[in-house]
Amino acid sequence: MVDLENRLNKLEDKIKQPNFRKNKGLGNEVGYYVFDYPEEQELLVRERIHYLKSKYTTNHYDFPLVVFDLYDIIMDILVQEGFLELCMEFEKTKGFSEITKAVNEMLRMEEDNQSNELLAYIKNNTPKNAIVFLTGVGKCFPIMRSHKILNNLHQFVDDVPVVMFFPGKYDGQSLMLFSEIKDDNYYRAFKLVD
Repeated sequence: MVDLENRLNKLEDKIKQPNFRKNKGLGNEVGYYVFDYPEEQELLVRERIHYLKSKYTTNHYDFPLVVFDLYDIIMDILVQEGFLELCMEFEKTKGFSEITKAVNEMLRMEEDNQSNELLAYIKNNTPKNAIVFLTGVGKCFPIMRSHKILNNLHQFVDDVPVVMFFPGKYDGQSLMLFSEIKDDNYYRAFKLVD
């Protein structure tokens, strides 16, 4: 736990650096980062994110910190579209794997265009000069996979740094949710702190 505390401290030091917020030093790569952590430390990470959000949304800093819980966004969209109760009925008749497909289709996660509802929400709610934290990756599984978010987000948000908090392991090439479930490879994100 001491190691995670140190890494969380380094994360805060990193986001305060002006070059981080300007995406300097990354070449032409989009400023996407992964902060991986042991899944059993989820509550500690949530607590620190809450602290950072409240600290960096005051007027004392020259950047807003915006936190998007992917699970909460998905649930809000399902409710707005009147799809949540249908999902519950669909699970009873078709099973959970079919709900996963249906939700991905409704959110347009498989499409490589600007109609992706989840990512459009993030884009539309990200102010200029912000730092974006993506949370809720573990809560979304298996409905939403982290590589789908990262693979498509660049079409929506490419001018501010984005940090995905990942309960598992990221080695710079592959994502391993809960340190057990291998996601598709993803090479474009940088490991935020070691």
